[in-house]
Amino acid sequence: MRKYSLKAIDHFTRYVLGNTESFNWLMNNNHREFIATLDAVRDDSQAFQYLLKNKHVQLAAFVNAIWDDENALQFLLRIKAFEWAACANIINGDDSAEDFLKKINKENYVLLAHAIQSRIHQDGDYNVSPIGALKNMLNIKKIFKKE
Repeated sequence: MRKYSLKAIDHFTRYVLGNTESFNWLMNNNHREFIATLDAVRDDSQAFQYLLKNKHVQLAAFVNAIWDDENALQFLLRIKAFEWAACANIINGDDSAEDFLKKINKENYVLLAHAIQSRIHQDGDYNVSPIGALKNMLNIKKIFKKE
C-alpha cells in the first residue's frame, strides 16, 4: 500500500479543484493514479480499471466507499487506510470523520474530501442543466453501441 506525502495530497486536492499546475505536477511526479481516481469518482469505468490493473486497490476502494459501498469502507479499515476511509465518510456527510482527521493532524484529507464533494455537486448540477441534459441524451447512443 502506497503512502502519499502531504505535498502529493495537496496537489491532488488542487487538481480536483481544477488547477492545471497541480495536474502537471501529478503527471510529472508519477501520481497518475490520482487523476484516475477523480475520473473514477466521476463514473469513468476505464479509470477505475486503471486503478485495479495498476494495483492501486486502496484508491479503488476509496472510490467505491464514496459511493456508499460498505465492503469497500471495511476494506479500507482492514488495511489501515484510515485517512482514505475518513475522507470517504466526510464526502458521505459524516461530521465525526472530519473531527477524526483533524485530531490526527490529517487536515489535508479534510480539504480533499470537501474538494471532491464540491466536484461531485458541480458535476450533478451540470448534468441537470439544459446543456448537460442534452449532452447526456446524445451520449445514450454510445451506451447502446457498447452492448
